[in-house]
Amino acid sequence: MKTSDFNYYLPKELIAQTPLERRELSRLLCVDKITGKLQHKTFKDIKDLIKPGDCLVLNDSRVIPARLIGTKETGGYAELLLLKDKGNDMWECLAKPGKRLKTCTKIVFSEDLSCEVVSCSDNGNRIVKFKYDGIFLEVLEKLGRVPLPPYIKSELSDKERYQTVYSKQPGSAAAPTAGLHFTKEMLSEISDAGVKTAFVTLHIGLGTFRPVKEDTVEEHIMHSEYCIVSSETARIVNETKNSGGRIICVGTTSCRTVEAFSDENGKLIADSGFTDIYIYPGYKFKCMDALITNFHLPESTLLMLVSAFAGRTNILNAYSEAVKEKYRFFSFGDAMYIGSIA
Repeated sequence: MKTSDFNYYLPKELIAQTPLERRELSRLLCVDKITGKLQHKTFKDIKDLIKPGDCLVLNDSRVIPARLIGTKETGGYAELLLLKDKGNDMWECLAKPGKRLKTCTKIVFSEDLSCEVVSCSDNGNRIVKFKYDGIFLEVLEKLGRVPLPPYIKSELSDKERYQTVYSKQPGSAAAPTAGLHFTKEMLSEISDAGVKTAFVTLHIGLGTFRPVKEDTVEEHIMHSEYCIVSSETARIVNETKNSGGRIICVGTTSCRTVEAFSDENGKLIADSGFTDIYIYPGYKFKCMDALITNFHLPESTLLMLVSAFAGRTNILNAYSEAVKEKYRFFSFGDAMYIGSIA
C-alpha cells in the first residue's frame, strides 16, 4: 500500500491558526462509515448522534508545557522539547541546536531549573537529567511553554484552549484535539441523556502527527506511547458492549488505546503500559463502533487510521467535501463524526 494513496490537496488558508471563541460551535462533518453518506452539522449537535446506552471514551491526558528555552552554561541559545519521562528526573528530548548539545553540556533555564545532557539516542534525541528546586511539574508550569504544532504560527493567549475541559493526567506533548470541542455543559447534557462516559489515558508524543516518510505504509515503524485503562473504564466499556450499546471514541488516541488493550473478542482489559499499535487499512476493529475526530495531515498515520475504519475512498471523498466547503483543518479546526448516520 503506497503512502501517497493517503495524500490530498489542502489550501494553506484552511489550516486553523486559532481556536473558535466557543468550542461547541465548530463545524461537524458526519460520515457514514459504510455508505460514505455525508451530513453537515455543528458540533453541539453531536448529542443527536449519540444514543442512550452508548459510551463515550475520552482521553484525559493533559498537555504539559514541554518547551523549555535556556542558555548553555558556556553561553549560547538552547531549546528542549520534552518527549518522554525516563524516570529519575531524566527525559528524552528534541534539542536545538542538536549537534552542539553534546554529552555533559549543561543548560540553565532559571535559578530553579537546569539540566545536563546525559546521552544521545540513536534517533538523534537527547537524554537529559534535570536539577530543580521544588516539584518538577510545578516548575515546568512556571517556565515551560505549550508546544503547539509547527503549522500554528502564533502563541496562545489562553493556554487552556489547548487543553480539553476534562484533562487531568499531565504527560502529553500535544493535545487530544478531538476533545477540544466539548464543553462541560455538553458533557453534562450527554450524561443526563443516558450516555455513559469512560476515561482512558494516552500520553501523546509528537510522532503521532509526523507524516510517514516511507514509500509504503507497511514499512513505517510506529512510535510508542504510554497508556492507562482503569478497571472502572474496562467495566463501563464491557458492560456497554454486552448490553448492545456502542463504544464511541473521542479521538484517535482513545481509539488506539481501546484497540490496543482489547482482546480478540473486543473485551477491554484493565492495564497500563506502552503501545505502538499501528492501524491502517486492513485492520479489523475489535472494540470501537464510532469515532469523533479532527481532520488529519496528509500521509499521516492518523489519516490511515480513519481510512481503516471507514474506507480510504469514503474518507478522501469526505476530505474533498470539507475542502470544498472550507472547513477548518487540524488541531484548532473542525470535527468529524464517523459511524452510522440516518
